[in-house]
Amino acid sequence: MTTDYSGLTQLGARAELPSSPEDARLETFPNPHLQVDYVVRLTAPEFTAVCPLTGQPDFATLIVDYAPRGLLVESKSFKLFLGSFRNHGTFHEDCTVYVHNRLSEALNPKYIRVVGLWYARGGIPIDVVIQTGNLPPNCTLLPLEKTSYRGGRE
Repeated sequence: MTTDYSGLTQLGARAELPSSPEDARLETFPNPHLQVDYVVRLTAPEFTAVCPLTGQPDFATLIVDYAPRGLLVESKSFKLFLGSFRNHGTFHEDCTVYVHNRLSEALNPKYIRVVGLWYARGGIPIDVVIQTGNLPPNCTLLPLEKTSYRGGRE
């Protein structure tokens, strides 16, 4: 199994945090298992953005599930993309949909779901879910409540 990683410019190199989500480059590489349907989950439990009106920080756990077609997202570029929101003003709904749209554009997956579990602000948590495509019939999504399964105690 040989996969061409020559297009990856951020992995293994010093990469600055992009100044905005629009400037962030989502890098991809070929899916080495085209004949198999499977689901990839990316979980960002410390995602931050800021309110576009007050400048106050907003926090969320972002969960991305996707069934790849021909491409996979490189995790360092995904991390830098998410980090670019740190000082970016956006509403919860817009932010979650934007992440979905950028990943969909970069990957053209069979199925993708982006979930933003936003921490309460003013006493109201906002949860946003957007999904497109069709989950392959032999694939199963991990439950959404299973978001803290690494490190520490459960």
